[in-house]
Amino acid sequence: MSIKTANLGFPRIGSHRELKFALESYWAGKSDATALLDTAKKLRADNWKLQQQKGIAIIPSNDFSLYDHVLDLAAMVGAIPAAHGWKSGPVDLDTYFAMARGSTGASHHGDCGHAHHGHGVPALEMTKWFDTNYHYMVPELRRDQPFTLTANKPLEAFLEAKALGIHTRPVILGPVTFLKLAKSTEAGFDTVELLDWLLPVYARVFAELRAAGADWVQVDEPCLVLDLSDRERAALSQTYRALGEVVPDLKIMLAGYFGDMGDNLPVALQLPVAGLHADLVRGPLQIEALRKKAPDGLVLSLGLIDGRNIWRADLDAILKRIVPVVAQFGEDRLQIAPSCSLLHVPIDLDLETGLDGELKTWLAFATQKLDELAVLGRGSIGAVEEIAAASRAIASRAASARVHDPRVQDRIGSIDAAMKGRKSAFARRKAIQDDKLQLPLFPTTTIGSFPQTPEVRKSRAAYAKGAISGADYETFLRGETESAIRWQEAIGLDVLVHGEFERNDMVQYFGEQLSGFAFTAHAWVQSYGSRYVRPPIIFGDVSRPKPMTVEWWRYAQSLTEKPVKGMLTGPVTILNWSFVRDDLSRADVSRQIALAIRDEVIDLEKAGAAMIQIDEAALREGLPLRKADWKVYLDWAVESFHLCSTGVADETQIHTHMCYSEFNQIIDAIAAMDADVISIETSRSKMELLDAFLSYKYPNEIGPGVYDIHSPRVPDVEEMTELLTLARERLADGQLWINPDCGLKTRKWEEVRPALVNMVSAARLLRSAATTRA
Repeated sequence: MSIKTANLGFPRIGSHRELKFALESYWAGKSDATALLDTAKKLRADNWKLQQQKGIAIIPSNDFSLYDHVLDLAAMVGAIPAAHGWKSGPVDLDTYFAMARGSTGASHHGDCGHAHHGHGVPALEMTKWFDTNYHYMVPELRRDQPFTLTANKPLEAFLEAKALGIHTRPVILGPVTFLKLAKSTEAGFDTVELLDWLLPVYARVFAELRAAGADWVQVDEPCLVLDLSDRERAALSQTYRALGEVVPDLKIMLAGYFGDMGDNLPVALQLPVAGLHADLVRGPLQIEALRKKAPDGLVLSLGLIDGRNIWRADLDAILKRIVPVVAQFGEDRLQIAPSCSLLHVPIDLDLETGLDGELKTWLAFATQKLDELAVLGRGSIGAVEEIAAASRAIASRAASARVHDPRVQDRIGSIDAAMKGRKSAFARRKAIQDDKLQLPLFPTTTIGSFPQTPEVRKSRAAYAKGAISGADYETFLRGETESAIRWQEAIGLDVLVHGEFERNDMVQYFGEQLSGFAFTAHAWVQSYGSRYVRPPIIFGDVSRPKPMTVEWWRYAQSLTEKPVKGMLTGPVTILNWSFVRDDLSRADVSRQIALAIRDEVIDLEKAGAAMIQIDEAALREGLPLRKADWKVYLDWAVESFHLCSTGVADETQIHTHMCYSEFNQIIDAIAAMDADVISIETSRSKMELLDAFLSYKYPNEIGPGVYDIHSPRVPDVEEMTELLTLARERLADGQLWINPDCGLKTRKWEEVRPALVNMVSAARLLRSAATTRA
């Protein structure tokens, strides 16, 4: 057996985070556009050459982005908000990055030729890419939105690879998915209505690609795994009929991924495309539907290697699984591919020289997944040793005593009803908490973290390398914590945080202190822009050997009379921001983590913490893509929050935080979590996310974020006051807290200080208009 191997996309960031450092150098004005673009060009070339060396037959191009592929497409088709001042022609870097990050009001590169950067503009909204931890920039489209080809980015990438002697398959996000994910700037307007105006741009891109020698193009339509309306299904039919007529000899590989296409599969199979990619990791049953219904001549791309997790594939099982498929369709009509782009996994396991040897044999990162693809392409006869090695690793993991802890399993079995709810209803808890805390109307606080300055990172690195002692490192951290407490007191914040200077990451910090977790040194994955994360690996049963945060909270609280929040990361967020074991249900892993966090919550309360924040920033991103599957997920996600939060007295105020989530559809579940205070992102959407609370009378307290921490912009008092005025139209004064929309770890102090001073001033203005707390 010999089947063509295809890759759908490769990580953009560079094995040593070259893109991050090039971007941040450019943004800081330390390097110019040439240096940035040269770095990007080298990364693309390295990726193409690596895939060629690994024996991948079909290599993607245009999978690279300086920031985000959805933003790239918006810029390419001229979907640029009027505030950015763009008129026509190629979109310069400053405009591109202003759409991504906002503009502070001045361009540091004077050669761009666009004076509009001096105005200062907010960034586009940002939200999660389907149910991954990757964020995309949400395009803004109006009813009369014009589209025009500003530059043919897929063509440029194809020609760049061609110049290196590598024939690629260009990748482009499909027009229906692009329109579906975009935001309408006008009420009652469905962005899919713009398809007729967008298709000519795609037709021109395709025609130019074909003229340059491209024979295939990969069009990503991950919307195929969503619940689609009749209009959206009709849009898919219209799109691929039109493109097929305009450029009939450019073959389209239509890619649907992140799940089972389900009731959209018949639609996909009727489209006039040459190939169809199916995610057989998340939708394994699709293979039988494809065998029964695939039309003659359709090339099937089988997504058999997990593009979203890091476990080594069972190559022998996969080969046995596809034997009947090969017998039915023949080798020429099949391609073997990852389930989705490899964007979502780290680049190279070989960089992890310090990782436990046994655990390392269980893993495969992007580079190793290319090897797995090559082995599958050669078949069982051509790769006997590789298949046997994979089988040994699978067996080793299944039998390892490091994976299974009977004590954890016994504790899961002891969960009872009393652990799944607070002792009293919110109204009673609120009265007790108000009497104890004596907070003013519109209390001010932050989400938890303060800037991780170069000094903080340098000190942490020095301690990790043994260059400074543990005592010296602790002295440094105590100094940073005390400075943060004193400054918060000075500007008048009502509820303080200790700043989290001792924490490397809101998930990693806890995972390093829990059993069942492993960590890497170089396994970076892009979250958005230059923000990369190293997700922990949950390989075994989870428990908490000892307290994790109590001593740092106790020290911070000793410095002030004001309340200091205990700061924890919730179980669902730890789960969703980790690479999770695949031999146990996600629900059961979440329950294990929840019980470990429950122990920490109880210990914080015993130490005297009056407020404990359990962040569930990623709760919504784990929501299944099909509504029919939501209830099961939300039930165990809410149960997990209850398990970790309900072991405290009524007087202990439980906070939680959620990032970049559309709440309208899950408001019942958020209410069921029964946190005393929830803080959420609302600044980029100008409080639109609070519309969920208009029809649903949410009883608990809410802190809608009043400024966007993902942008370097410093909003003024008037801007924050306007947002809070919108919030007051949706919520009672007695419910409102005032806070940023997320933690401040990634910002600089020179941005944070004026922003928080303005935030406190906005709160005081609101208090002057209301003299009693509801």
